[in-house]
Amino acid sequence: MDEIRIGMVGAGFAADFHALAFGQVCGIDARVVAVTSQRDHSRASFAEKHDIPATYENLAEMLDGEEIDVVDLCVPTYVHAEYIVQAAHAGKDVIVEKPLTGYTGELGQGEDELIGDTIPKSRMMAWVLDQCGYVEAEIEHAGIRLMYAENWVYAPAIQKARRLIEAGGGAVMRMVAEESHSGSHAGYAKYWRLAGGGSLLRTGSHPVGGVLYLKQAEGLARDGAPIRPRSVVAETARLLEMDAFRAEDERHLTGDLADCEDWGSMLITFEDGSVAEVTSSDVVLGGIYNYVKVFCSQGRIECNMNPNNQCVVYGPDADAFGDEHLAEKLSTRAGWNFAAPDEHWASGYHQEIQDFVECVAHDREPLSGWTLARDVVAVIYAAYVSAEEGRRVEVPLD
Repeated sequence: MDEIRIGMVGAGFAADFHALAFGQVCGIDARVVAVTSQRDHSRASFAEKHDIPATYENLAEMLDGEEIDVVDLCVPTYVHAEYIVQAAHAGKDVIVEKPLTGYTGELGQGEDELIGDTIPKSRMMAWVLDQCGYVEAEIEHAGIRLMYAENWVYAPAIQKARRLIEAGGGAVMRMVAEESHSGSHAGYAKYWRLAGGGSLLRTGSHPVGGVLYLKQAEGLARDGAPIRPRSVVAETARLLEMDAFRAEDERHLTGDLADCEDWGSMLITFEDGSVAEVTSSDVVLGGIYNYVKVFCSQGRIECNMNPNNQCVVYGPDADAFGDEHLAEKLSTRAGWNFAAPDEHWASGYHQEIQDFVECVAHDREPLSGWTLARDVVAVIYAAYVSAEEGRRVEVPLD
């Protein structure tokens, strides 16, 4: 296929990243030809910003009214499964932002119920895995391709780590990974029924996806089969509810979570006995904190996606560099900062979209697909059960 036509669902933060990346695809004509979102104004302004010719009120209208090859879902977690199946029934390949899905409530639960406080995490995990099974069956029946938008897989530092691991041939014995920042951009992140979880799912899906991917790649390179997670031990907390934090007059943290955790940490044990320590939180100032440390039998690798010291700047005040972007989620533009030359490239967004477009054009599978998407959800919900019940939990893989 020489031309790939994309229908965008959502017009927010992630959609903007994707639209910009589609415009930089090399070797294939990738065009966002339509967009839909819940609000008239948001989709109209998004279409104008990215020169998208058509707007629709909903996904069903877009599928009926537009010739598209791919549906790109940049929407809240609670509609992921529904929209994936809707696109599959129309025979369209799907890009879905992380996480694949999450527990967002069932029939009979009120819209105002704080399900993060009332529903046992074991019930959530069982429900989510049933939903994953349903979505997988619909994808297989439709014969469409699911591309899981986990940008950490495509970050240049992670891909370099993969090549080093494969070339060395030794064992990855331990990993430490984290994504943390000062709070979500998204208003829906406040409620479990919309986000499917707190920082462990919304933010932690990145480092979980990163370490699971590296173990999959290690196993495939050495033995022809991915190494998958076996069990999890975890803790979660609501640090923004600390009395000391409530007493502060000035708050730089933006999180305001109704029934979701703002910190979580887990220890994942893999099938081969190796381990990974993964942390995520909404209580870290100074910009996004993204890293993976890999301890191998033949060496050590450190991947510092954000921040890194390619460009370090000092400004005596917040206006020293005008409106030029420095880095995402900085607490202040004054003083010393790490000014990312190309934050999207370092985070893997361009490479992710390039891979997805090539997959559709050349009929191949993506680096980040169904198995990774499903395993990430299984690991994180096993972690929720572990944190609530205070025990090691086996990861339900199949």
